Amino acid sequence: MVRSYRRYEASHTFGTICTASSNAVWAPDSSPFTPNHARATDSGRAYVGANEEVLCWGVKKGELLSRWQDKDNHSEVTTLTQCAAQSDLFASGYADGSIRIWDALSGQIVVSFNGHRSAVTHLQFDGEGARLASGSRDTDIIVWNLLSETAEFRLRGHKDQITGLTFLQTPVRRRQSPHTDEALDVGADDAEEMEEKYLVSTSKDALIKLWDLTSPHCVETHVAQTNGECWALGMSPDGAGCITAGNDGELKVWQIDLDTLASLGSGVGEGKHESVLTSRGILRRQGRDRTIGIAFHPKQDYVAVHGSDKSVEIWRMRPADEVHRHMQRKRRRRREKAAAANETTLPETEEATGIPLVDDIFVSYVVVRTGGKVRSACWANSTSRTSKSLQLMISTTNNQVEMYNLTTQRAQQKAQAKDTPEYNRSLALDIPGHRTDIRSLALSSDDRMLASASAGQLKIWNLKTQSCLRTLDCGQALCSTFLPGDRIVLLGTKTGDLEMYDISTSSLIESIPAHEGQAIWTLALHPDGRSVVTGSADKSAKFRRFDIIDEEIPGTRRTTQRLKLTQTRQLKLSDDILSLCFSPDQRLLAVATLDNTIKVFFTDTLKPFLTLYGHKLPVLNISISADSKLIATCSADKNVRIWGLDFGDCHKAFFAHQDSVMQVSFIPHPVEKDEAHILFSASKDGMLKSWDAEKFQPIQKLEGHKGEIWAMIVSRTGERIVTASHDKSIRVWEVGDDLVFLEEEREKEQEAMYEATVAQGLDKDYRDEAAEAGDGEDEVAGASKQTLATLTHGERVMEALEIGLEDLHLMETYERDKLRTPSLALPQRNPVFLALGNVSAEQHVLATLRRVPAPALHDAVLVIPFTTLPTLFTFLLIFLQRRMQPELAWRVTYFLLQAHMGQIVASGQLRGVLEEVLEAYEGWVGEQRGVLGFNLAGLEVMGREARERGVGGWLDEGVMGEDGEGGGLEKGRRKRGFGNVG
Repeated sequence: MVRSYRRYEASHTFGTICTASSNAVWAPDSSPFTPNHARATDSGRAYVGANEEVLCWGVKKGELLSRWQDKDNHSEVTTLTQCAAQSDLFASGYADGSIRIWDALSGQIVVSFNGHRSAVTHLQFDGEGARLASGSRDTDIIVWNLLSETAEFRLRGHKDQITGLTFLQTPVRRRQSPHTDEALDVGADDAEEMEEKYLVSTSKDALIKLWDLTSPHCVETHVAQTNGECWALGMSPDGAGCITAGNDGELKVWQIDLDTLASLGSGVGEGKHESVLTSRGILRRQGRDRTIGIAFHPKQDYVAVHGSDKSVEIWRMRPADEVHRHMQRKRRRRREKAAAANETTLPETEEATGIPLVDDIFVSYVVVRTGGKVRSACWANSTSRTSKSLQLMISTTNNQVEMYNLTTQRAQQKAQAKDTPEYNRSLALDIPGHRTDIRSLALSSDDRMLASASAGQLKIWNLKTQSCLRTLDCGQALCSTFLPGDRIVLLGTKTGDLEMYDISTSSLIESIPAHEGQAIWTLALHPDGRSVVTGSADKSAKFRRFDIIDEEIPGTRRTTQRLKLTQTRQLKLSDDILSLCFSPDQRLLAVATLDNTIKVFFTDTLKPFLTLYGHKLPVLNISISADSKLIATCSADKNVRIWGLDFGDCHKAFFAHQDSVMQVSFIPHPVEKDEAHILFSASKDGMLKSWDAEKFQPIQKLEGHKGEIWAMIVSRTGERIVTASHDKSIRVWEVGDDLVFLEEEREKEQEAMYEATVAQGLDKDYRDEAAEAGDGEDEVAGASKQTLATLTHGERVMEALEIGLEDLHLMETYERDKLRTPSLALPQRNPVFLALGNVSAEQHVLATLRRVPAPALHDAVLVIPFTTLPTLFTFLLIFLQRRMQPELAWRVTYFLLQAHMGQIVASGQLRGVLEEVLEAYEGWVGEQRGVLGFNLAGLEVMGREARERGVGGWLDEGVMGEDGEGGGLEKGRRKRGFGNVG
């Protein structure tokens, strides 16, 4: 009989506040029930990337409001951005090159894009929220159309990863029409409209480029940094300037001539092209590390600049009057210096006074010291230009989010304060996670509580609710365990101390200097629960008994009972002890030492029983099966070995992981006897694996962690496994309803590997074809990418076309024969059509095409070979003739003509069907023109009637003045370029 195993599935993930791979985005509280005065003081929400999830935190209360995750995607979030036009839309980029647009209200995916071939590094919405620009490590920029859910084009030109993107708003330049009266002068000053036809990009290759998105092509290219790399781009709110940053604390300030850019786009003006981007000078940060973030305040003249250290530098931009006073002081000082040196002064001209430099405009304001290395910084609560305080939200690389309050320069002057501007940390998100890597995990006896220990923190979690019950300060913990009764947690630290913590009172009971300042690498409870043994770098294992003593309460005559650890025995070895384990039958003690061996002793006499040789590097962890027959060892040599405890023979040694195997564990108390030899291993490669220690075969691979797994604990009956990783997450894996069969599991792995290889091969072939056609050297190309999903969709379309064409011919034959024989019975159709409700062939093909997501439609159609195109064009002709989703049909037709034009022209066999397709398309377009013309005429009549009745304002909704009130009808008509239709 084929043996089955229980399947483990990912259950919960907690302990992560934010990850170092992604930035953080601040957004105000969007609740409609929040009053305006409360919104002004609200701390808002923090949207952060947390491994494969996007988390929304309430900053004030420190609670998790929502969690966004795509179940089909396990890649890490690398960048986040918010849409300014629609504040509920957020875009997240992932390490696999995919992009997802989220609706913040529902937490659902609006649309998914997949065009980059490596991690997305930057995302930027345009002002209207209709387009999204994405940059990646593959050096490409893709502009996505959110309305049609397609990629417009791919911009090539940079030679390294993209580090900054921003759209430029330029005024619309229109020429005056000779037939336009004065009231409809759309070129008037009060009717100035803005458009976004240009994109500025920076890259690690130290270049800054200006792109024209209408052509599209690169307009200008400049060297952004003098030190070889550009890591950040910050755009001023008015779009008239930007700052780029690189290594060594260098900041370069750029001026953007928007008028020249607008005239360049409209074709107004001839002659020599003037440079749009002009360098104004270089600033130097106090820190000399690499600058990774620049954020302009949206309302006030402040700029936040930060590198990868524990500080954020705030720069202030002087207003024009202050700059004028500063330049006068400089001129006066120059005169005084010249007079003191008996030198002649230059005449007071513009050259003598000097044009303000960037050092005269930008001044360092304050340096904010943070609690960890800064990953991103963004301004919060930007509601007023005259606010006396600023709020800055900072996400750090050590798993916390901080909010800082800063005093503005205006408030400093009113308070007549001459000291350094004040700032304070007002709020922080740090309780739901550790600051450093979790090095030890421990489960209570009932598997309800989890203790996680790191350098400086011990946290107690409720596994059912994933809430943090206690946070205690501790030493640099390396190992931990719950003592019997589940009220006390025992820690072993790197300084050689044993620390006992009482969970109920959140206090340290006692700190015992156990191993003379040497690290305690491991500890193990005796199976009888009466003693504990610790192994240390001092080459000794010490046994301690649990005693209850009466201790006097200071100031009283009463006594209280307290737990005390009394040393009873000591085992001396020749090398550092790395791991300890008791056999469940209490007979043996296994000890792993630094000399790559495992020594087994009798527990009662401490006499040696076995010595196990075989590992090539130190053994990091050991585990003995519940029946005390097998011992499993894992090592830094990436191998796991299974040994027999009877004679010490090695049953099997297998290459288990791609990196050091940190922990192995059998199920401590299995319910079924056949699960006694199920083994789990966790490694630095981020994988958790299960093994059959009898058949020596892998059972499951559990992927999810984005970093090294440092700690693992298996529950008593093996119902759940808890792992902790360098990615700051704690993951729970629980037994699911499904079963694992080894042969089926291997087949699934091989199929997935084969399909992924095929998809990569197709994608490479299409790229090679584009390069041969000349697209590989152009700076503009199509944004296509073949993935496993597009390959699957394309195969489904081909299957639908194959059975659809057969059924179409069958039904056409049946209709012809029925004219001669009216009583002819229906032919036997494909069971697929009968299962779908007896649909027609064209309905089935159309439904299959509609199930393909819009962003993946072009890539899915590319999978279809040229020999199948006649069949596809036959169905597209039917769709257009019968008006069955004609928009979709024409989109597919137009793309196929673009992709296969060379073969179509060369073969000539599709000429007939393409002529019919074009005729059907023109008929459909003519109908739509008629409907549109009728509707426009109706609107013109309704508008004329409204004007005759004196009804004003309804035509001018959205046309608001500076004071927020709508103007009259004439004023609104002057602002509309289409005020006279027809």
